[in-house]
Amino acid sequence: MSDTLRLTWDAPASRWDEATPLGNGRIGAMAYGGSGLYRLNDSTIWSGTPDGPARALDDVIARGAGPERLAEVRAALDAGDVRLAEELLMAFEGPYSQEFLPLADLRVDVLGAEPVTPARVLDVDEACLLETLSTPHAKVHRRSWASAPAQALLIELTSDDAFDVDLELSTPLRGQAVELPGALALDVQIPVDGAPLHEVSVEPGHRYADDSTDSEAYDAYAAVVAAIDSDGEIDGAPGRLAVRRARRLLIALSTSSRAESWWADADGDWRTASREAIRDRARGRADAAVRRAASDLLAEHVADRRRATRARFAIGSRREGTWSVDRDVLRGDDPRLRATVAAEYGMYLLASSSRAGNPAANLQGIWNAELRPAWSSNYTININTEMNYWAAPVLHARDVFEPLIALIEHLADTGGDVARRLYGARGWVAHHNSDVWGWTLPVGNGRGAASWAIWMMGGVWLTHNLWDAYEFSGDRDLLRTRIWPVLRGATEFCLDWLVEGDDGMLRTAPSTSPENSYVGEDGAPTPLGLTAACDLALIGALFARALRAIGDLDLDDALEAEIRDALDRLAPLSVGTDGRLLEWGAEVREHEPLHRHLSPVVGLYPLDDITPEATPELFDAAVRFLDARGPGAMGWSWAWKIALRARAGQGDVAASLLEEALTPFDGDSSRHGPVDGSEWGGLLPNLFSTHPPFQIDGNLGFPAGVVEMLVQSHAGEVHLLPALPAAWPDGDVQGIAVRSGLVLDLAWSGGRVTAAALRNAGTEHRTARVRIGDRSMLLSVPVGETTAVPLAPAADMERTEDAHAR
Repeated sequence: MSDTLRLTWDAPASRWDEATPLGNGRIGAMAYGGSGLYRLNDSTIWSGTPDGPARALDDVIARGAGPERLAEVRAALDAGDVRLAEELLMAFEGPYSQEFLPLADLRVDVLGAEPVTPARVLDVDEACLLETLSTPHAKVHRRSWASAPAQALLIELTSDDAFDVDLELSTPLRGQAVELPGALALDVQIPVDGAPLHEVSVEPGHRYADDSTDSEAYDAYAAVVAAIDSDGEIDGAPGRLAVRRARRLLIALSTSSRAESWWADADGDWRTASREAIRDRARGRADAAVRRAASDLLAEHVADRRRATRARFAIGSRREGTWSVDRDVLRGDDPRLRATVAAEYGMYLLASSSRAGNPAANLQGIWNAELRPAWSSNYTININTEMNYWAAPVLHARDVFEPLIALIEHLADTGGDVARRLYGARGWVAHHNSDVWGWTLPVGNGRGAASWAIWMMGGVWLTHNLWDAYEFSGDRDLLRTRIWPVLRGATEFCLDWLVEGDDGMLRTAPSTSPENSYVGEDGAPTPLGLTAACDLALIGALFARALRAIGDLDLDDALEAEIRDALDRLAPLSVGTDGRLLEWGAEVREHEPLHRHLSPVVGLYPLDDITPEATPELFDAAVRFLDARGPGAMGWSWAWKIALRARAGQGDVAASLLEEALTPFDGDSSRHGPVDGSEWGGLLPNLFSTHPPFQIDGNLGFPAGVVEMLVQSHAGEVHLLPALPAAWPDGDVQGIAVRSGLVLDLAWSGGRVTAAALRNAGTEHRTARVRIGDRSMLLSVPVGETTAVPLAPAADMERTEDAHAR
């Protein structure tokens, strides 16, 4: 029995959604096993150019968008002419954000080999794929991992007898094999524009620089280099190598791109660097790795991954071991093991697709095989990107969270011009979609539905992810240097965006509730015109957190008085006659009563403004809202509903939703399912969550929902087992961060806490109020120490609390 968590597949993959994902935050690989196909991605390989957002903003302004047109929109709304307001708003739409693209394919084919069952074994704890291949003469062991320290995909083959291997490197983009002695290399040209699938009028879908007159503006170039070390004989031609009579073979594949230089901006020469210099960077990484012992590379990688994700889940008693993906997970009958795997696999995917120094995880994390991916595989920031990172602060994964901070900082930079020129506002704004280049305009090409294209709160929501990073770490330096500047800019925009009504209250106009509509007076779906609950919740929480930041940092900021005045006059959330939280500022007839988005209850989760203690009426209204929306619809919607039900204390409901989300999807995964939830997704054969098609946010949201059932720390106390499902009577979790900068280890049996301890790995003395059932106590946790949570009987609890308070 393995002492790590291992997942197995009986056969090699025959298609992409059966393959095993590997990643180091920059290089992603889908490993098929068997004949050794690796479909490769690089997190910097996007269509588009660095100046694309600025040029699009110029075009939008030239077409008439700007503060004067905004005034016309608001006048139309005041007059009740919603259709005119929608028509006027089309001028604010730019074209589209850019696409995340595949980069290359590597084949490592052991000649005459057949896989030994199980064909693939993924060690989740060590982030390593193991295979055994049988040849007529010997067994060949193939081990694959994507190393962040080595910045390379590493593939090691070993055997007691000689084996033969054919290697081939190719690209689905425009590319050319380059001759490098004893290595494989590709020069790859990236499109400078890529239209999403739904933009059917844009032909061709991809445009390359050399297809236009501005080919000198930006050289969208990438390089792939695979270096090898072997005791066999090596021969070949560009793009192909043959290794014969080898007993050992180590392949180190690395990548580089001009966009990587632009993103990091470390060398300052991304505009002028030659293709040879960029290729040499990839080659240097590959050569440096292949010169080292494979055992050293693996040990370094395992240590790095264990530092990146320090949490550990064991719901029930079956964590360590080797589990069949099909029999034990997809079609297994142990909900505790399935929940454990969902949490651990989500954590594995997050650390594989997001590491410091690289772009953030996108709609598909870091894995995409399609030249025209669904929704451009971009950053969808009305829920999906935020969900990708809900778990990161809770999992004590600072390095994993860093790419989101960098992305938001970039959006704050490009979004400053958009806020000023489009709306006449201070600060910065982002809308519904973004990309690696920092797209912040509305998308839609002047014909995108207002329900999804016209939403000005994308940047505001992202700042709440940053606030979580501060609250869970307690890192004031992070707040001061990285978070507060971004938070302040978003606050400035909201202060200028709000409009005063006849009653003196502040509201948003225009306003939409992401991707939803109500039935207008003309009987048609209407997304626009009424202040959405989501706007009010996001802005209210932003203002409150801005005030907290000013206080925590002891700032003398002139913005404070503005924030306090606006917060006092911000319109409140409303409850309808049926007791449900209202999605819009008035009672309307719903167009889709079971809509997949839960935006009106964002204040319940991931925010913390709706609680049974502080806002009982709103809490009851939020639960009624959830009841009316029903069960799940697709992966990410399930993940959100799981977390919401857990936050509401409904553990059994949350667990049933998780079971729904973990059912195998047996339909056509390449088909784009309807967004109305009439064809629910589930898990693909490689455990990817699907809409369909595949989106990573469901997988990355599951750990956040699981944690929420086991521990909550949003209401000024660390609440242990606040929503424990009856189906999870025993288990333990380790390394879970809680607000106030502490780390929790927790064990339970028979549905009751049996051990709990708080660790302080920070630099400040911490205190925490801990709640178990209806009992609470105040604990002191000195720097560098661990404080056990007393499991005292109720009669002793007050004395324990008093002692710690003194």
